[in-house]
Amino acid sequence: MKKFLMTAVLGMFALAGFSQVKWDARVGMNFSNMTKDSEAKALPGFNLGVGMDYGFSENWSLQSGLMISSKGWKYKEEGEKMTFRPIYLDIPILAAYKFNISDNTKFVINAGPYLAFGLGGKAKYGDVDYKLFKSDEGDWKRFDLGIQYGIGLEIGDHYLVNLTGQNGFISPFDYPDGYDGDKPKNMTFSIGVGYRF
Repeated sequence: MKKFLMTAVLGMFALAGFSQVKWDARVGMNFSNMTKDSEAKALPGFNLGVGMDYGFSENWSLQSGLMISSKGWKYKEEGEKMTFRPIYLDIPILAAYKFNISDNTKFVINAGPYLAFGLGGKAKYGDVDYKLFKSDEGDWKRFDLGIQYGIGLEIGDHYLVNLTGQNGFISPFDYPDGYDGDKPKNMTFSIGVGYRF
């Protein structure tokens, strides 16, 4: 997994030599929950990082980046609140289509897979805390994979506004052999802004 992550990062920087590549800094707010779990409630979080846009033509581009993303959900059980706040490094790989809606504004539609690597985080139940993605403190999977989709605006040469959704394909928990119940997965919606250099 570490080798793959390093390869992805080096691949992004290798593209930096092409004139079609544009870089940006992004920050936003997440609203995350779990699928297939009616008792789970959404939690707010954050995302921040760098984005990359490699233009193939006036309308089509490849978009990626490295985003630190705080996700999570909560439960209320007999008056006690239980919260889970995992933090991931997200790497989206998106095809984007752009078209002008005014002289200096483009509308953007993008979609594609994302990869995510658990960096840390914390779960809390009452007064008890434990760290996530630690082998001795719970069966959490460090790797996630899913689909990402979104819409946005490119305003002038520098400003970005994005609405993004993610649906995971892999449950963040390890289940015992033979388990045939629902396996909840990560689900996140976010709103963000960016500045393109």
